[in-house]
Amino acid sequence: MILENVVSDARLHSAALWDIELEDGCVQSIRPSEASPDTPPQLLLPPLCHPHVHIDKAYILTCNNRASPQRPAYSDLCPTSGSFQEALANTSRAKERYTMDDLYLRGSQLLATSYTQGVTAMRAFVELDHVTGTLPLRAAIRLKKDFAHLLELQICAFAQDPICSTAHGDRNMAVIEDALAEFAGSIEALGTTPYVETSREASLSNIRWAVTSALKHRLHLDFHLDYTLEIPSYLPSQRPLTYSVVEILEGYRWAQMADSAKTIVLGHCTQLSMLNDVERRALAEVIIASKLPIHFVGLPTSDIYMMGRPGSHSEASHSRPRGTIHVPSMIGDLGLSACLGINNVGNAFTPFGTGDPLEMASWAVGIYQVGTVKDAELLYECVSNRARRAIGLDGFAQCGLIHKGQNLRGMLLLRNQRVVELPGVRGQSNMTVPSRQRLSLKDAIWDPPDINSRSIVR
Repeated sequence: MILENVVSDARLHSAALWDIELEDGCVQSIRPSEASPDTPPQLLLPPLCHPHVHIDKAYILTCNNRASPQRPAYSDLCPTSGSFQEALANTSRAKERYTMDDLYLRGSQLLATSYTQGVTAMRAFVELDHVTGTLPLRAAIRLKKDFAHLLELQICAFAQDPICSTAHGDRNMAVIEDALAEFAGSIEALGTTPYVETSREASLSNIRWAVTSALKHRLHLDFHLDYTLEIPSYLPSQRPLTYSVVEILEGYRWAQMADSAKTIVLGHCTQLSMLNDVERRALAEVIIASKLPIHFVGLPTSDIYMMGRPGSHSEASHSRPRGTIHVPSMIGDLGLSACLGINNVGNAFTPFGTGDPLEMASWAVGIYQVGTVKDAELLYECVSNRARRAIGLDGFAQCGLIHKGQNLRGMLLLRNQRVVELPGVRGQSNMTVPSRQRLSLKDAIWDPPDINSRSIVR
């Protein structure tokens, strides 16, 4: 296999162009390009990664199923208010309709779309509770097997609903505990949502159960945390739960007792955006000093849709905070590990978007107001290698000079088009307009290519 006219270093706008001969994905030879001057250049980049995606809830609102016993319709569950509580309620109703055929179809559509976008790894959340039982998990296990030649699917057994309070809490916990035992070889991570419990003490019990269970089963740990924009209290009993997670992890000596390859992911954490700079830096220092393998995952598409909505009596209804953690600042200013994820696509929590990590990274330029070339390079890391490391996977080679012997299998190839062809005046030939050429990594972030211009090196 020969890759023609490849940019030698995607970090450099004026990098040299090379022809690369591959055998089984490894570079056998590399030489200055002999392609004709009008041959478009190509970019080689690390593949994309979903560190946080709910595979069982994908496309509930956009699957457009015609109701049948195998594939239920969900069109009656479209948002009317768009609130978080409505999303929870409508999703609970949707879960009552799940079938294996439906879950497998929507999941396979997410995996197929993700792969064409350049994704080769993901952490997929599946909800297990008294309504779903283990059906979403069993569907995910099938998907993991069927798509294993294309991407690495890491399954997270997830408690969206309470497990330490409410009438169904005990049953919800039992379903997950049974699944952790029965499907031990297929589950890589355990996730919970402590903030949905009915009291602070129940939330803390949720966290303790998750920590001890993850240690027992040697799993990665993944919390949905602090999904609110309430001003944090100074009282220890009312602080964001992120503080409690760190304290409980230290109390159970995670750093000493857990497998060193297992990570801890904290998703959403939108309330941390309401801390002042001194408080935020103090929290970062505590996390760094703990030596816990904590990674934050910002989920801006869902967070911006859900957070910052004005109250019914607001007199400033157009004043809406972004309501999402500032991932670039957490990395650059605070020294924390962080990345970006899409969370949901096509459901009540995030009814819009394509789920494309590269598109999301492009939106992040405006969301976070980070517009330098270095910012673009960091944002790409946040949807590629930093995302992989968050879920405990090795990163691919960073962008840099390509060399003989390097393994490029699994890398993302971005192809430029030579021209855009348009219909001409009637009776005349088509118009052609020279295409913009993406020559460096920043171009991929500021102007993401169409998925038809992306492929994974095999």
